Amino acid sequence: MRVSIQTQDFDLSTELAALRAQDTRVGAVCSFVGTVREHNQGTPGTISSLELEHYPDMTEKAIEAMIDEAQQRFAILGARVIHRIGLLKPLDQIVLVAVTSSHRGESFQACEFLMDYLKTQAPFWKKEHTPEGARWVDARVADDAALARWGIAGQIPPEASLN
Repeated sequence: MRVSIQTQDFDLSTELAALRAQDTRVGAVCSFVGTVREHNQGTPGTISSLELEHYPDMTEKAIEAMIDEAQQRFAILGARVIHRIGLLKPLDQIVLVAVTSSHRGESFQACEFLMDYLKTQAPFWKKEHTPEGARWVDARVADDAALARWGIAGQIPPEASLN
């Protein structure tokens, strides 16, 4: 399984071991783990929790299409994406992106590509809970710029549609 959308936490060591799973071609494993911060826009202690929602099936299809794109661009052997949903607290893990390849360069690039793609194109919605109340998190220009450097404009891949 390459993609999991789940409420439960994940264990990095377990996931990386499963991704490598006796594949003697693997010479590099690159991973990124995103966590909930206690702040947004530089104000410490303002986020008490983060709530994540998604469209079931559509989200998984979008992320699968992202992994397919990464495999076309980079010489990777495997990829694993886990994204949590539901109510999360500061320090909780939100996302895992992990990639294997024969050499480190491909793993680093593919991992960064997938995270940039995931951040802007996966159909997730985030709501921050603060002392002033709840607010939806808007997309950031910096995230779109990160994706644009890969030559991709902000759009959900057509193969991820529900049709």
